[in-house]
Amino acid sequence: ETSHIHHPLLAIHLHTFIYILCCSPIDLATAIMKFQHALLLAVSSAIPKSASSFALRNLSPTNERDVYTMSDWAQSCGVQQAEGIQLTSYDGMDYFPATQSDIPAGSPVMFVPSDLIFSSSKAAQEFGGELSQCENQLVAAGLQDKVPLFRIFFKVMAEYDKGEQSAWFPWLNSLPRTFNTGASMTYDCFDVLPPYAAYCAFAERQNLVNFQKAATTFSPNHDSETLKWAYNVAITRSIERNNERFIAPLVDMFNHGADATVEISYDGNTGDCNAYASADIPAGSPLQISYVADPMDSTPLFATYGFLDETASATFCKLMHMLPEMEELGYSFADLLFYKETGDISPQVYDVVLYHVLKKSDESLAQQFYQAVMSGDEATKSQFQEQYWQYTKEELQSHVDGLLVELDQWSYTASQYDLNTHPRVPLILQHNAFVKDTFLRVKSTLDNM
Repeated sequence: ETSHIHHPLLAIHLHTFIYILCCSPIDLATAIMKFQHALLLAVSSAIPKSASSFALRNLSPTNERDVYTMSDWAQSCGVQQAEGIQLTSYDGMDYFPATQSDIPAGSPVMFVPSDLIFSSSKAAQEFGGELSQCENQLVAAGLQDKVPLFRIFFKVMAEYDKGEQSAWFPWLNSLPRTFNTGASMTYDCFDVLPPYAAYCAFAERQNLVNFQKAATTFSPNHDSETLKWAYNVAITRSIERNNERFIAPLVDMFNHGADATVEISYDGNTGDCNAYASADIPAGSPLQISYVADPMDSTPLFATYGFLDETASATFCKLMHMLPEMEELGYSFADLLFYKETGDISPQVYDVVLYHVLKKSDESLAQQFYQAVMSGDEATKSQFQEQYWQYTKEELQSHVDGLLVELDQWSYTASQYDLNTHPRVPLILQHNAFVKDTFLRVKSTLDNM
């Protein structure tokens, strides 16, 4: 009997609890735990909050994040974490989980119940036709692969619009107000970046523009800065698994590490999120995951997440003018690398450069080399590389020397920008210095070959 329950969320969750008991093959303790998680969410949305307690509507960078209230809220809603884990910050802006106790490999690190998790499939169920109108516009623009991300973006905006009445308000109020992502950059920023970084950053900016257009199709009242904030929250804090996007509060605070110590999994049956130690984690260490499948090149992280991973071992060789040759040979940006510490050059770079040289001079020879690469004929390919090595080397040296000159010009121009209107200049200069350092080592390698 639920007639005495006046809050709609409480009534809905109690009906859900009865359904779980009657229809699901789980024990009573598990059912009670799930109901408690749902109940806490409902209660948190029903309790009035004073306007002075929160300032989410103010997205000014001077508005501090309230991460510790969020942490208490998350634990009250069923989030569990290993003993000794605490939110930590070195600068008062970036917060991340770190452990004060040794955590052996294979140990559970954190658990987030499904009720707290944003997922693209749940957003589709929640918003239905509202989402469909927007998604149709994305599909028409050829962005079918961005639909799961858009659903997370839409959910973030929906909860933001509820303000203090959102069950997720403590989490929303803990989020960064500004970001350094490619989506947040301006055309002035793109002008002072190397071509591949500018390409990746501009792609993020275009995704943002398409999301804004799709969102305003249904709800035209949001300003561009708020939509940008929501996009950045969605892209930087969600994780993709099997074409599904998720955000699990508190788990979303794990930072990236090239040598990740934590693995995250989502239970397809319960919808819960579990994080486990993938290696022994000594006390005093941050808990880190890998944001990308291949963390070798720092540029995609720079454009998507807005930070420079200086532990990355390589960077794309910046041969953007040879993209047709790269694609024809079946290579990707991740294959064409210059290595930071050693100045080494990946073999695929030599293939692309030689193919480019041959196409300019002798199409017949270019086709022979192409066939050797595509068929895996290493003997023929090596013969070509030896015979035309001097041309390959000269083309590469010209590219490296030219980019080094341009890097100095771009960085000088960036250094003249007003930081009040271009706050991402320090990150851009840091990125350009990383690329320059790598290219100087590659130059030394080439000059000594």
